Amino acid sequence: MSHFSTLRTKISDAEVLKSSLSDLGLNVATNADVRGYNGQRLRADIVAQLEGEYDLGWSENADGTFDLIADLWGVAKKHNQTELINSINQKYAVNKTLAEAKQRGLQNANVKLVVQ
Repeated sequence: MSHFSTLRTKISDAEVLKSSLSDLGLNVATNADVRGYNGQRLRADIVAQLEGEYDLGWSENADGTFDLIADLWGVAKKHNQTELINSINQKYAVNKTLAEAKQRGLQNANVKLVVQ
């Protein structure tokens, strides 16, 4: 029986996700295995390799969004999973907003993001 959970996300930009994970100090692998309970592994497009024996992974859907794949019980043994996932989502949202602003020619604008 698999211990992996799959959660839908609104993440749709692989490059922004990878840079966001790196910004948070996480090791990032592409097309790699997500580690789970008792040595179980599941392939994902993007993997945040966490301290310990468990990882977070993202697999792309046909619509271009990514699902989060993880053994959440295992991740929670060493990490506050809610805080970790929230910080990834928050960093992704900030980086995505900045990338879109640059794309629209606003790179010289004085952009100030307030995160509460």
